Amino acid sequence: QVQLVESGGGLVQAGGSLRLSCTASGRTFSTYAVAWYRRAPGKEREFVAAVSRNGGGTDYADSVKGRFTISRDNAKNTVYLQMNSLNLEDTAIYYCAASGAVGVWTIPTAYGNWGQGTQVTVSS
Repeated sequence: QVQLVESGGGLVQAGGSLRLSCTASGRTFSTYAVAWYRRAPGKEREFVAAVSRNGGGTDYADSVKGRFTISRDNAKNTVYLQMNSLNLEDTAIYYCAASGAVGVWTIPTAYGNWGQGTQVTVSS
């Protein structure tokens, strides 16, 4: 098991940027693939981005490709989500999730560890 804490959310104007962080407890963080999901008001949870254990593999939702970048620093037990060119549709609670499975996964059932989420609000 690993405990995850998200940070870096906040209020930003459309076109702006934010960087989210997901920090994990424990010494085995490098054995977990990590993903970001989000849930917008009135909508289902959706996949945003994922990164493999060593950071060599990544995957993105079509809606964020070219704007968001996921990366990780295993020495700091942290995964980042750099979000650029934010728009109103990016407003959501963002969650990070960790999976002990090998590879990069987009389905939420692959992830057994979830953080509490951080709010991102994009204003016009």
